[in-house]
Amino acid sequence: MILAWIMGALLLVHSVPPPDSLVLTKDGQPITIVTREEFSVTPSGIPIINSNNYSQLIKQLNKQVSTPPINAGLDKYGNIIPEKVGFRLNEQAFTEKFYDYFLGHRLENLELPMMEVYPKVDSELMANIRGIRIGRYITSFNPRNMKRSNNIQLAVEAINNHVVFPGETFSFNQVVGKRTAMKGYLKAKVIVRGEFAEDIGGGICQVSSTLFNAVDSAGLQIVQRFSHSRHVPYIPPGRDATVSWYGPDFEFKNNYNQPILIQAKTMGNLLIILLLSSDVIEYTPRAVPFPPL
Repeated sequence: MILAWIMGALLLVHSVPPPDSLVLTKDGQPITIVTREEFSVTPSGIPIINSNNYSQLIKQLNKQVSTPPINAGLDKYGNIIPEKVGFRLNEQAFTEKFYDYFLGHRLENLELPMMEVYPKVDSELMANIRGIRIGRYITSFNPRNMKRSNNIQLAVEAINNHVVFPGETFSFNQVVGKRTAMKGYLKAKVIVRGEFAEDIGGGICQVSSTLFNAVDSAGLQIVQRFSHSRHVPYIPPGRDATVSWYGPDFEFKNNYNQPILIQAKTMGNLLIILLLSSDVIEYTPRAVPFPPL
């Protein structure tokens, strides 16, 4: 993608723009070239802007120049990792300048106006919600099973440092995303209709199952959970939470008045999930069965 952008920029620099065209730039570097003709329709002889083409331009520009914000988090030692501010196209400011050009004002270059996008979780909030542990669960796995261990680690990284705000519902599938080879997931053993098979992402149900028991121990509201069609060895009977991209999901709702921070990690053969929150939270923990030895 970076190479394609560079090649496109070089092409813009060394090509001769069409007459009356507009070069859109970011930080002085060309992004694309537009012309009035591309965005003009004349149903009654009076040129008006083609809203569909303009919407596509806005979508394309945001895809090219936006930088998503990054939430604050905790490192493996419990230290705060500061947040990072993101940027996106200031659509209102861009529209005003683009309309000036469209209505005939002479303009050869337009530097894209950008606006800051602040992360949902900043360092101040992170410092507040790491106060106490309200839930925990630990399961064990075989680290010598490299493919399954790889998938567990990827899912752990996906949910680690995720914050669930009061009233929000956490979806394992939405947070972890589709498990694909492109994301690094490997084929490992899964259970399909009561039978063992191999599929991309095998092993991540141990992460969702461990999370379910940590969530249940914190007394949070379980919205959706399904068990495997046969017993799995890493969790007590009936305490698992199977997930599949095109099938079951594990969901829970934060029914408390404080945000909940998920901390997930692996240590040797252990998968550890903690739930943290502010020390002023009022919660009602539940007893859950211990995992198998």
